[in-house]
Amino acid sequence: MAKSFEGAIFDVDGVLVDSPHERAWKDSLRELMETEWADIRDRTTWSDDRFTPQVYQQVMSGKPRAAGALAALEYFEVPDAKARVELYGAHKQDMVIKLIEAGEFEAYPDALRFVLAVKAAGIPTAAASSSKNAGLFLRQIRLDTFAAQNGLSHDFVTPGLSLLDSFDADISGRDFAHGKPHPEIFLTGAAELGVAPEDCFVVEDAASGIEAAKAGRMSALGVARADDEALLAAARADLVVTSLDEIDVAALGRHVLAGRAS
Repeated sequence: MAKSFEGAIFDVDGVLVDSPHERAWKDSLRELMETEWADIRDRTTWSDDRFTPQVYQQVMSGKPRAAGALAALEYFEVPDAKARVELYGAHKQDMVIKLIEAGEFEAYPDALRFVLAVKAAGIPTAAASSSKNAGLFLRQIRLDTFAAQNGLSHDFVTPGLSLLDSFDADISGRDFAHGKPHPEIFLTGAAELGVAPEDCFVVEDAASGIEAAKAGRMSALGVARADDEALLAAARADLVVTSLDEIDVAALGRHVLAGRAS
């Protein structure tokens, strides 16, 4: 009989939280193009309409701040892109902090149900986001309130329990030598859970994250929240779903990522 998965590693932005990162990246670039960078705007391929959710997902999502900034600037053929990364990244960070503090984000209910179900199955969990803002989201999300409102009863859900508190390990926002698609962040998560990489599954919404999981010899569960099932499948996800409610939790006990039978 196959043994259970022994670790579950969750990306944060786009998996657990509908975060304002995409909005902050887009709005801060528009502000720069309308102010400090107005003189070079016509030499780029940028327009506000061209900064679509698909561009964010395919070009920037899952990358550390500097890498994401550079990727966007290069995508829009901004002159002297490397010299502009620091300003763009700082501008975006100021904006995203303001949005987070204003509560301009939501947790995905299907993700919270899945986290609770995975923990109830006895599988240790870790949060592993490239974003240094992940903790700001996770500590504001109350799992005890969510469980009560949804009639979910678990012994481990104690009064005041936040989503951050529920994880057995949190390695989000650390300065790793390599960003995704390198597997360093996920290998560190497995190590901190004390679990062999091949006994972990990773939950990701970005192709670079799926590639990182597979490079680390882990199973990869893709959550297609931006009509990008094909992109995640092409990155070799073991299973792609549009909602984590679709997962057969019992199959995790057999070391299998599978959808529920319809």
